[in-house]
Amino acid sequence: MQKLLIAGYGDIGTRAAALLSHRYRIYGLTRSAASAERVRAQGVTPVSGDLDHPATLGRLGGLADAVLHFAPPQRQGRHDLRTRNLLAALAQAKSLPQRLVYISTTGVYGDCQGGEVDETHPTRPATARAVRRANAEAVLREWGKRHGVKVSILRVPGIYAPGRLPLERLRNGIPALREEDDGYTNHIHGDDLARIAAAALVRGRPNRVYNASDDAPMKMADFFDLVADHYRLGRPRRISWQEAQQEISPGMLSYMAESRRILNRRIKLELKVKLEYPGVLQGLKGMNHAS
Repeated sequence: MQKLLIAGYGDIGTRAAALLSHRYRIYGLTRSAASAERVRAQGVTPVSGDLDHPATLGRLGGLADAVLHFAPPQRQGRHDLRTRNLLAALAQAKSLPQRLVYISTTGVYGDCQGGEVDETHPTRPATARAVRRANAEAVLREWGKRHGVKVSILRVPGIYAPGRLPLERLRNGIPALREEDDGYTNHIHGDDLARIAAAALVRGRPNRVYNASDDAPMKMADFFDLVADHYRLGRPRRISWQEAQQEISPGMLSYMAESRRILNRRIKLELKVKLEYPGVLQGLKGMNHAS
């Protein structure tokens, strides 16, 4: 049985591990004893290491035949140091992984003013977090080409699932933009993202980018309304962009300032993925109404 390392073993890592446990012996990179116990309870072997501290990563070299790299970059700077540290650790052994799948973000495209975006669209990251993701993509693709490792990049929009919904935002009455000021946003259910990652391990082409999004771009306020209706909460009031600058945090405004409609044909044609939840409406229908 081949060995799979999951770096960034959180919600999506847990979902992916459940799908892949019949095919791989799975190792989860963990930073604490508590997280190691959680990983072990799921039938996954914990491996101690911290991507912020390269000296702790010595066990990773030669460990795995494949890697799911789900760890986000650190919070500051223009370069993703965590990705660099991971690749340096993997390269310490003569035996390198055959495949690596990385979760990036559709934020690397920047603001597309509501236009349709496929994987050939130029990247224009406008936020610091998207700049770090674009840097990670470039480092990974160069590393994969140099070492003959099949690297697949998944550009992911907003992930939703039970426990990953804006319920507190709705309960706190934070407003949304009015129709004429609102931008398009894109989503993927956590289960579908795990399936896409699993498919990329098998079918992903070398140095290939895939938009890991569902079929249904929508205005951001419409997304909030769908969630509010499903959980029987009040819909957010609508305000202008000028008013939003006074009432909404800068971090959230940076998301609201970008608009794009992500096209996902490549995951269907090349990865052979059939989405269980092609839109947020279908995804919400299977969720418990309890808060």
